[in-house]
Amino acid sequence: MNKKITVTDTILRDAHQSLIATRMRLEDMLPICAKLDQVGYWSLEVWGGATFDSCVRFLKEDPWERLRQLKAALPNTRLQMLLRGQNLLGYRHYSDDVVKAFVAKAAVNGIDVFRIFDAMNDVRNLRVAIEAVKAAGKHAQGTISYTTSPVHTTAAFVELAQRMQEKGVDSIAIKDMAGLLTPYSTAELVQALKGAVDLPIFVHSHDTAGMGAMCQLKAIEAGADHIDTAISSFAWGTSHPGTESMVAALRGTPFDTGLDLELLQEIGLYFYNIRKKYHQFESEFTGVDTRVQVNQVPGGMMSNLANQLKEQGALHRINEVFEEIPRVREDLGFPPLVTPTSQIVGTQAVFNVLAGERYKTITNEVKLYLQGRYGRAPGQVNEKLRFQAIGSEEVIDVRPADLLKPEMARLREEIGSLAKSEEDVLTYAMFPDIGRKFLEERAAGALKPEVLLPQPDAAGRPAAAQEGVPTEFVVDVHGESYRIDITGVSVKTDGKRHFYVAIDGMPEEVVFEPLNAFVGGGSGGRKQARGPGDVSTTMPGNIVDVLVKEGDVVKAGQAVLITEAMKMETEVQAPIAGKVVAIHVVKGDRVNPGEVLIEIES
Repeated sequence: MNKKITVTDTILRDAHQSLIATRMRLEDMLPICAKLDQVGYWSLEVWGGATFDSCVRFLKEDPWERLRQLKAALPNTRLQMLLRGQNLLGYRHYSDDVVKAFVAKAAVNGIDVFRIFDAMNDVRNLRVAIEAVKAAGKHAQGTISYTTSPVHTTAAFVELAQRMQEKGVDSIAIKDMAGLLTPYSTAELVQALKGAVDLPIFVHSHDTAGMGAMCQLKAIEAGADHIDTAISSFAWGTSHPGTESMVAALRGTPFDTGLDLELLQEIGLYFYNIRKKYHQFESEFTGVDTRVQVNQVPGGMMSNLANQLKEQGALHRINEVFEEIPRVREDLGFPPLVTPTSQIVGTQAVFNVLAGERYKTITNEVKLYLQGRYGRAPGQVNEKLRFQAIGSEEVIDVRPADLLKPEMARLREEIGSLAKSEEDVLTYAMFPDIGRKFLEERAAGALKPEVLLPQPDAAGRPAAAQEGVPTEFVVDVHGESYRIDITGVSVKTDGKRHFYVAIDGMPEEVVFEPLNAFVGGGSGGRKQARGPGDVSTTMPGNIVDVLVKEGDVVKAGQAVLITEAMKMETEVQAPIAGKVVAIHVVKGDRVNPGEVLIEIES
């Protein structure tokens, strides 16, 4: 039987999300698009997932403009995105009118294929997105978020696929975001799905455990129609099996993809050089690691988790976090680890490890999860933890979005004239704080992407050690941003090393004192918490909101602040009952553990 296997390449989305923390810029995509467009892919995944967030937060690119330019540069290839069902591209459920508006605009701007998933595999959370995609005349792909646990069986996944077929999807994708599939479990699942639904089956598997290509081959033999791959220079490890390798493996067989191997190799060489540009975002945790079969951490989550721990100064504790993640996941009823539940579980695991006590601090997202605000948990949650998190508050059993009022009118009013289009309103809807900041910076002509460090030289020396090559930093001081270029030229006198620094073009000589000679007092010079009424945090982060004012009387355990760390929000509670006598923070402040943020007197 001849059965041509079709291919989606993830190079412009999931491949760089998994390996370089979603940092590839549009300027490095466009030059190769003409050749990508000649390959004959079934589709190219270019948008969704974390790319929208990364564009706005780090790259200072308009994600909608990125999509429009890619559509113009790839006229002969379907463009595909990853959509988180009712969560769209954010970390909460949006009202139905936001979901419909977002899908409609994504379709108009260039998306042809919507891979729609729900982190809980709760089909109720897929319905409106599927309907919106079909209304736009585009391809709706229903997605199984694959995982393993006592409650995730082949029969359960087949039932899920059947329910999605009833909702009108055009195909079914097995989304193995963590690389948990094994070759024979893949064959079993694909065979069962082909026997139960009359739809094309797509296989998306990360190579984290080193089995991705074997799983895809067994899937093809079992009847799968389509595979996801990544160009070799961004393949394997926490990314996907290499495109060239799979094309070569299937060439001359009944499953021949028909893709031009020589052209793919040329594209691979282009991205080989591009990857070097982003060396600062490479993580040591993106290679083959069979521990994923135990800790279940997906590729994109692994590289981002490593980056986030590095920012907290706690990268050396990542293995403790990996060990804690399965325990948190079990407490929450075995949710699949895919956005946003991967962030919810991963961040709570980090809090548990760094605080030295499990659930000493519980994130707001975990509380919402335990209330049913993300959907129905696949398994039984830890009821003791649920009571600790939400007390006697009601647990909902309806589709979470049924409780949400329409939001688009309010969002338009809130963002006002900063929004020049409906797309801008939707950017604000996805990420209110960073979206507003992006639109403000755009209006002021002040959009500046994060600095890319120069590559190490031929001798392997870091950029800062290369004579005449500056290392660039952007430093925020009291709300002002400064770009600082430090050259590697230095002279040692009086036991001190002198570097020449250019601050916004003005040369200055600075002296670096020996390390540890200065002991900082924390952000804003805040004193360290010692008294029983001193409010502090256990994690570095940002102040999202101050819930009290001086003179307020508070109860012990009352929320007085909301902080954000690793994209998750946490309530900071009053340690004692009493009167608020001093507040040392405002919204937007950066804070560190142990600093006094609020003072309460009993």
